[in-house]
Amino acid sequence: MKRWKVLKQEYLLRRWWMNLRVDRVRLPSGEEIEEFHVIEYPDWVCVLCLTEEGQLVMVEQYRHGLGVVSLELPAGGIEPGEDPLEAAQRELLEETGYEACCWEPLGRCAPDPSKHTNLAHIFVARAARQVRSPRLDPGEDMEVRLVSPADALRLADEGQIIHGIHAAALFWAHFRGILPDGHANRAA
Repeated sequence: MKRWKVLKQEYLLRRWWMNLRVDRVRLPSGEEIEEFHVIEYPDWVCVLCLTEEGQLVMVEQYRHGLGVVSLELPAGGIEPGEDPLEAAQRELLEETGYEACCWEPLGRCAPDPSKHTNLAHIFVARAARQVRSPRLDPGEDMEVRLVSPADALRLADEGQIIHGIHAAALFWAHFRGILPDGHANRAA
């Protein structure tokens, strides 16, 4: 496959957390697309965190894009110059007040490689314990929820965990044997 040739780039919006640009591109076939919109986001992290008791640490928050309350894994943006693991540890502590002694990368993926420039770095945190209250940013409003891995997998399978990267992280962890079978020991 050949890359598209960028003929022109123009920024429509520049913000500290996101840029929106429009590219004029030429495809390998010679066809041109006058306006192809690209959103430049920073990379971000997602944490699949297991407590010492084996519960998943999750957060529930309102998501304005869809207008729904969403059950998710702790996650957030990587600051400039910050290592993804450091960002994951910071986000987990800020959003939930939990710290974990054992960390490992689960993987990384592109949330939308067609139009977004960022990657999501997913980590597993084990043997976590709450060491303080969450310290949320001014624009954040969320509640910490402890969920059994079986229930989280069931909710993702039923489409009730709607964030695609977070559902993928749960399925990925299950596939690798990190989370137990979602059909066994379902807690009420």
